[in-house]
Amino acid sequence: MTENKTPNRRSLLKGAAVAAGAMAAPMVSTAQTATTLRFQSTWPSKDIFHEYATDFAAMVNRMSGGKLKIEVLAAGSVVPAFQLLDAVNKGTLDGGHGVLAYWYGKNSALALWGSGPAFGMDPNMVLAWHQYGGGKELLQDIYKSLNIDVVSYVYGPMPTQPLGWFKKPIAKVSDLKGLKYRTVGLAVDVFTELGCAVNPLPGGEIVPALDRGLLDAAEFNNATSDRILGFPDVAKNCMLQSFHQSGEQFEILFNKTKLNTLPAELRAIIDSAVSASSAEMAWKAIERNSKDYIELRTKDKVNFYKTPDAILRAQLDAWDKVIAKKSAENPMFKKVLDSQRAYAQRAGQWQNDYMVDFKMAYNHYFAKKGKKA
Repeated sequence: MTENKTPNRRSLLKGAAVAAGAMAAPMVSTAQTATTLRFQSTWPSKDIFHEYATDFAAMVNRMSGGKLKIEVLAAGSVVPAFQLLDAVNKGTLDGGHGVLAYWYGKNSALALWGSGPAFGMDPNMVLAWHQYGGGKELLQDIYKSLNIDVVSYVYGPMPTQPLGWFKKPIAKVSDLKGLKYRTVGLAVDVFTELGCAVNPLPGGEIVPALDRGLLDAAEFNNATSDRILGFPDVAKNCMLQSFHQSGEQFEILFNKTKLNTLPAELRAIIDSAVSASSAEMAWKAIERNSKDYIELRTKDKVNFYKTPDAILRAQLDAWDKVIAKKSAENPMFKKVLDSQRAYAQRAGQWQNDYMVDFKMAYNHYFAKKGKKA
């Protein structure tokens, strides 16, 4: 006998009730809401430095798989460039991108991460000192003494900065005397020692000041930034090579309270993104700066000159006077300086003894008629 499969009224009602309950239950989403952090850089939006800031943000956003989103605003969007550190400390901003020399007014020792010859260390060696030679801990001590509660990541070795842009080429030390000149950090003291009248303007204000005659000369940073900011429109002479900022790096800032609210996974991603961005920034600088250097020479008709050795030696002498004075005034300045000196003596000997003279090979292949480049 075949079994009757027709459902009875009770089973139909029970099934309908289960289905209705399933339809009424709320859908549970497994998607995680992204944490958004608001950053500001100390750079104009068109500058490659602001691009470096957005590159870092994009890397974090990508590595976090959408769990963290850093939005980067240009200088002045929330606060003026030189007020970024205070804004991050207070929580007005969650983070930012700048350079330590901009906080020079809070403690002169902060400018030692970039200003001056760094006892012969190149930018990457200064970063090595920061990471492994005690610089990171010293920086934390300085911020703590200032009641500044931020997390600082120093990264991104910058190429040596030019002496600057001049209305007339500089041939001797005395040509600097009386010049209205723009620079920042401890370089202010160096050029003051050399007889300049120094005005530490933010990046976006330099070219307009040169154009209006408020400055006679100025430095900013590199071929790409200088070209984008419009230096060749107001001056046609650029002096290359200088010790005033020969080993500078960038700084990525986080509000410490905000950073500590992030899961360990996201904080680890930020740590890794800083290191990756440091390498990427260095490579991009070579690519873009070398192209813009050619454009400045060919399209913009800029005259480039090597800074005379006499001026470079005068910078070193002026630096020695500045650091002697600052060390006497500020024990932390001396502490940072002594740490750099010890690291540079060891690492510098290794680098100078081991590294070949690359210019010899370059001249072998590219110098014309035996004339050295």
